[in-house]
Amino acid sequence: MPGRVSQPQGNACKTTPRLRSGKGASTPNEGRGRGLLRWDGFSAWLHCVCVVGFDLELGQAVEVIYPQHSKLTDKEKTNICYLSFPDSNSGCLGDTQFCFRFRQSSGRRVSLHCLLDHYDKDLPVYLKKDPAYFYGYVYFRQVRDKSLKRGYFQKSLVLISKLPYIHFFHTVLKQIAPEYFEKSEPYLEAACNDVDRWPAPVPGKTLHLPIMGVVMKVIPFISFADTHISVILPTVHEVDLFRCFCPVFLHSQMLWELVLLGEPLVVMAPSPSESSETVLALVNCISPLKYFSDFRPYFTIHDSEFKEYTTRTQAPPSVILGVTNPFFAKTLQHWPHIIRIGDLKPAGEIPKQVKVKKLKNLKTLDSKPGVYTSYKPYLNRDEEIIKQLQKGVQQKRPSEAQSVILRRYFLELTQSFIIPLERYVASLMPLQKSISPWKSPPQLRQFLPEEFMKTLEKTGPQLTSRIKGDWIGLYRHFLKSPNFDGWFKTRRKEMTQKLEALHLEALCEEDLLLWTQKHTEVETVDLVLKLKNKLLQADRERLPVKPDTMEKLRTHIDAIILALPEDLQGILLKTGMT
Repeated sequence: MPGRVSQPQGNACKTTPRLRSGKGASTPNEGRGRGLLRWDGFSAWLHCVCVVGFDLELGQAVEVIYPQHSKLTDKEKTNICYLSFPDSNSGCLGDTQFCFRFRQSSGRRVSLHCLLDHYDKDLPVYLKKDPAYFYGYVYFRQVRDKSLKRGYFQKSLVLISKLPYIHFFHTVLKQIAPEYFEKSEPYLEAACNDVDRWPAPVPGKTLHLPIMGVVMKVIPFISFADTHISVILPTVHEVDLFRCFCPVFLHSQMLWELVLLGEPLVVMAPSPSESSETVLALVNCISPLKYFSDFRPYFTIHDSEFKEYTTRTQAPPSVILGVTNPFFAKTLQHWPHIIRIGDLKPAGEIPKQVKVKKLKNLKTLDSKPGVYTSYKPYLNRDEEIIKQLQKGVQQKRPSEAQSVILRRYFLELTQSFIIPLERYVASLMPLQKSISPWKSPPQLRQFLPEEFMKTLEKTGPQLTSRIKGDWIGLYRHFLKSPNFDGWFKTRRKEMTQKLEALHLEALCEEDLLLWTQKHTEVETVDLVLKLKNKLLQADRERLPVKPDTMEKLRTHIDAIILALPEDLQGILLKTGMT
């Protein structure tokens, strides 16, 4: 049908791009004044920028990858090709923005920007880089053009990044994509050069980011206002929560449970914009808890994980998929939870509330909007939040204000759920007095589910939440989920590092020089080597030590070495770091 993007069949996607670097792309010395190499600043924000066009013979094709040295495997290029265009049934005319996420090819060397990794450490867990995945932020244009054989101009400008800054990158694309489609590659090169001059994304620091004559002011993860700046971003990662949940807000608490428990979930939507926004809103609803399973804001039949995620030979995986192709209504009808949504209404317009329906009623993508599931929520529905949102609808409260109410509700619900777990896990930490400088750091106690369950009677979520229901059942289910596994591994790592840091501090408080006077030369050399290893570990793992601890330890090591015979001094000074 004219005006619709056709997905080529088979392996028609061209995976070897035409590389165009633009002048100046290989100048090695630019940017070194800041102590960075050329493109280091760019790499802190983006992996690369791709332009995907439609070729009558080849189908979707990567036309440009910028900068030229950016590395993508053939599999990654193929995924980008297919994910950068809407499915043929979407019929997206004009400009469309959406987001996708795809798995990094196995065998690719993990190359997180080493100079900037320590900034990542200070981010909330749900905003950290994920070394195993790329995000693709798309600005797709489809307009009639009689000069072209196909009758339509179809092209996508795509930002590939490891950063989950959805709102930020969509704003960047709004600034550069429309002019790029008019001015082509020199404009893209200039935009990339602007990004290369950006400071690193440091949490809490005010960033002024120039992009093609416009300055964006961002304080990552902190809200603010400033009238002297061209574009103000109050958030870098959040989506319009109420707009996405609007058709299903009667069931928002049930959907929160499904996401919390890592249940397989499919969002069937009319376009990639609706599917990606809804999937991202679902993942966002359990914040500040990180969603540890896979999620795909826009998923197509050409995706490299298509067979893995649609097989009927095993239970559906813990993943949230956003789809638009009618084919998925058949392929995924065995999945236990499916959300079918219509067109998302503009702010101020409220769609009819969908109902919870039985899965057997879902035959095609043309089925009526609804939540198709046989899931029975553990918690009773909170009527207060529904009344509050319905009142906002009647009073024509702005969508942004409704989103704030809904986000606060989800935040309080998640915190009420997670606080008892945090309290119990904190009790697994050994007492500080059990840390001896002359023994290995003590181990954390084991997490015992039944022991945790007993704590809920007195210190459970009833202390902070008005919601009644089977909280115990919800916890039992959660403890078997990927989200609990990911959360507990993260907390255990943090606590183990805290024990290592306390052990280091205990060592620093000792008179190590006096200790060496009472021990043999061999034992003293062994102590120096162990202390050097501790320093290396503290640096490598970025242990949460007090600022002066590392310096104290270095002073101790130097003093011990200087008290040894000269031949040993020479050897130990060359070994490792001091």
